[in-house]
Amino acid sequence: MTNDDVLFAYRLRVLASARELGSVAAACRMHGVHRSTFYRWKAMAERFGSEILRPRERRRPQMPNAIPVLIEQRIIAFALGHPGYGPARISSELRRSKWGGFRISPNGVWRVLRRHGIHTRALRLGLLAGYAAPPAPPREPEPERHIAVDHPGELLQMDSFCIGRLAGTKGVVWQYTAIDAASSFCWAELHVTPRNPDVRFTSALARRVARELRDAGWQLKRISTDNGSEFRNHVFDAELARLGAVHTLISPGRPQSNGFVERVQRTILEECWKPSFARYLVPKYMGLRRELERYLALYNYDRTHNGRHTKGRVPAEVLGAAKLVSRDVVYEEL
Repeated sequence: MTNDDVLFAYRLRVLASARELGSVAAACRMHGVHRSTFYRWKAMAERFGSEILRPRERRRPQMPNAIPVLIEQRIIAFALGHPGYGPARISSELRRSKWGGFRISPNGVWRVLRRHGIHTRALRLGLLAGYAAPPAPPREPEPERHIAVDHPGELLQMDSFCIGRLAGTKGVVWQYTAIDAASSFCWAELHVTPRNPDVRFTSALARRVARELRDAGWQLKRISTDNGSEFRNHVFDAELARLGAVHTLISPGRPQSNGFVERVQRTILEECWKPSFARYLVPKYMGLRRELERYLALYNYDRTHNGRHTKGRVPAEVLGAAKLVSRDVVYEEL
């Protein structure tokens, strides 16, 4: 059995495990494969058959300026015969007539040695000694990290997304987005500012979200944002203090900590904005606002979500579940 046969059987085993377990995520964790790789293999197998997963035979192309095979073999043999020599010494020795008179630079010698995995003295000496490293101990797969939330209103994530400059608007159109982590219910608004996002619109969106959560029977407890100027502002902090919510800033360079809102902004981009810009010859500000309102009605009230908390339900169903459950919570007047 060749290495290609082993790899082909491994790919088939990954697809079979997903069918047996009924979960792509579990199969990928068990075999150490990313889900995007799994879906690429699955699409290829469904379209062309399972044989498409067998690795194709390839040979390394011979470049015109490549070192000839004879000289490469001579370098390997000389390096193993003199494992204490470095690339510069090997290059100098090979230029002598007693070793063939081959003219090759020290850098070329090092590249040949690196291709064969013997570019250090320790590697050459270890190969001569027959040393083989012990196999690495098996490691348990790392547990998946998730943001832990119990009920709607416990965590709200907010962010701003730049739409750009549109014809007929004096400034930049920004999308202000908020999403409840437990129910995946999303709020989004479009506003025009001279350049950067404005704290007035983020504060107004926070007030709207808190009011609608209260009407649904939940209390806004915490808001997570990035370090943008529209959030890292005393006006925004004062508004959250009045609403009784805690403001959490994510660490710089860690957008995955705000993953709910980052993902929903990508979803709105792919399912709302790209089709809208493709349909309209000249997109207008009011037209895009209507498109966003229609899409949010679909997203929140008529689109199933397969997240850890929604589990195939519509976000409005999760958010409205408070009307059926009595909760001993005293809500402060907003």
